[in-house]
Amino acid sequence: MRFLTFVLCLLVCHLNGQHTFSIVAADPTSKEVGSAGATCLDNIILNGEEGALTISDIIPGKGAINTQAWWSPFNMSAALDRMESGDSPEEIIDWLKLNDNSSGGGNINDRQYGIVDINNNTTRSAGFTGANNFAEAGQLIGDNYAIQGNILISIDVLQDMEKAFLETNGTLADKLMAAMQGAKRPGADQRCLSEGVSSLSAFLRVAQPTDTDASYGNLSLDLNIGSTPFSVEPIDELQSAYNEYKATVSDENIQYSHDNILIFPNPNSTGKISIKTDQEIIAIQVFSILGQHVSFLNSDSTENIDISHLSKGVYFLQVSEKYNNQIYIQKLKIN
Repeated sequence: MRFLTFVLCLLVCHLNGQHTFSIVAADPTSKEVGSAGATCLDNIILNGEEGALTISDIIPGKGAINTQAWWSPFNMSAALDRMESGDSPEEIIDWLKLNDNSSGGGNINDRQYGIVDINNNTTRSAGFTGANNFAEAGQLIGDNYAIQGNILISIDVLQDMEKAFLETNGTLADKLMAAMQGAKRPGADQRCLSEGVSSLSAFLRVAQPTDTDASYGNLSLDLNIGSTPFSVEPIDELQSAYNEYKATVSDENIQYSHDNILIFPNPNSTGKISIKTDQEIIAIQVFSILGQHVSFLNSDSTENIDISHLSKGVYFLQVSEKYNNQIYIQKLKIN
């Protein structure tokens, strides 16, 4: 059945055709920006591309753009440049309408965009759905979000995403995850109806204003389900990954000390830490909560170690002692 889905995709769209449901949103208070989405394409069908994640671009502290239906890397790059230069979402949409680059396939009538940004202490949003998008297609725009989709089983997918987003209390990430759950039903992307799932891949990304690298895997929250086994719902897999993320960053699960080592102050808001241990330290490394290496810290001294380059969040601090070959891993929270 997965093969038939692939054949259908080839018949109805070029592989750049990301027929998808997605949301971009921003929080003017925390200055977080994020996006989430899903599609009945995965990293196998897309020949190594990261499934639905392909549509997402984020500029930390500024905004987010999802470009879908007939996806064009040329237009995506141009839209990001316009956002960097200060254009509003509406201005970016207007520019894209007039300057569509069709060298990657399709034209402006085949495209769909959702854009949100933060302007001072307010948010702005806009969307566009070309006339040639496959039905059901549409968009819903709010003060701080844009929801869009096409080749949907019904427009209810978008309406339920909006309802879940607006009615969920919590962080921007909580609201985005709720929106994805709102979309979940067999055939949300109607090509996946025969498999009994909403989609084949899904993602959830949120950037803190202090994030400096928006490439996949480097944002404060960057979850991607690139593919799933047959009949496994990717939005449920995304929810599981998000639950694990929340458990990791929860204050209740952070152990701030160890019998053989103490890191203080922790949580930290001073930009410097000290480490108390009876052994000589040979290396101090910092990892993200997703296990990605972030940096080495100066291990020449155990006092007033500079961590001012680290953004707010939770990290794993790996301390290696010289003589007993012992490695201790502690969680470090930076407020």
